[in-house]
Amino acid sequence: MKQLTSFIKKEFYHIFRDTRTLIILFGIPIAQLLIFGTVIKSEINDVKVAIYDQSKDDFTKRITNKLLSSGYFMLEEYLESTNDVEDIFRKGEVKEVIVFEGGFEESLIKEGKANIQLIADASDPNLGRLAINYTRAIINDFIKEEFPEMQMPYEIEPTARMFYNEELKSVYMFVPGTMAMILMLISAMMTSIAITREKEVGTMEILLVSPLKPIHIIIGKVTPYLLLSVINAVVILLIGHFVFGVPIQGSAILLMAESILFIMMALSLGILISTAAKNQMVAMFISLVALMLPTILLSGFIFPIDNMPTVLRWLSVVMPARWFIEILRDIMLKGSGVLFVWKETAILFGMMLFFILASVKKFKIRLE
Repeated sequence: MKQLTSFIKKEFYHIFRDTRTLIILFGIPIAQLLIFGTVIKSEINDVKVAIYDQSKDDFTKRITNKLLSSGYFMLEEYLESTNDVEDIFRKGEVKEVIVFEGGFEESLIKEGKANIQLIADASDPNLGRLAINYTRAIINDFIKEEFPEMQMPYEIEPTARMFYNEELKSVYMFVPGTMAMILMLISAMMTSIAITREKEVGTMEILLVSPLKPIHIIIGKVTPYLLLSVINAVVILLIGHFVFGVPIQGSAILLMAESILFIMMALSLGILISTAAKNQMVAMFISLVALMLPTILLSGFIFPIDNMPTVLRWLSVVMPARWFIEILRDIMLKGSGVLFVWKETAILFGMMLFFILASVKKFKIRLE
């Protein structure tokens, strides 16, 4: 036991002396979280618009003011004709053009309807669709406020309420997904590189002829990264909560227990990768290519799993990050307890056991 403790201390010293490793462990995860949480958004903000107002009456001015004061739109310029629409879109700044028909106020008062044409730059289809939907919603709210007695052309008016994320903040989606991606990549990659490095420089043979058993070598290599990854998880949760305002509705103890389980699963996967990789470059390549892209694309981090083709939905089942993201969202946003996340927990635990058994078997084969 004393030898194992000394070996673990040696690994900690080795990590803390390597500046590049510390940057990968702590610098990159924090940078990724801040970038994903700040840059990637599914809502719009300060979208530049141009307005062609053929009526120039009090109503069109008030609608324009309501649109611009919402915080979602910024006025780039007023147009003189619809012939300017294509030219202004080509400049790349304006994403939407709003066209008011002539005699807008008169038509609205006398006939109960008036026409507004919304023209969006669909070179970015998501932004174009969001801009149109936001504009329609703001205009409809204005009309309802001004003419509450107006009979709408429908009889049933649905009322929507969003649970767990009423403001539809995209950061609520990206923080759990980013946490899963970071812990998966850092834990698996750093573990696989650490063990592969020993084989590449020829020190693994020295360790194997030492009094330490192979299982002690693996434990000694993995333990520092387990503790450091737990610190990473805590830092990510603190940044998500205090910087981006992501709530933690459920048990913090359960949340950390699930995070530790996921980290242990990722470390086990890293050990398995190290048994298949001959050098550090191969280990890093497998970790980045085989883990990062599937984690981003097939885990539900960015794209809804239900919208994927059947084949990809089946592939997503073997993505560990998918189940961890579901656990994080259930605990952090819904306040769910262990009774609601037991299935995902059991899947992660099963994956961890599988990777451990496969690693031990593969490691023994390589030693023969």
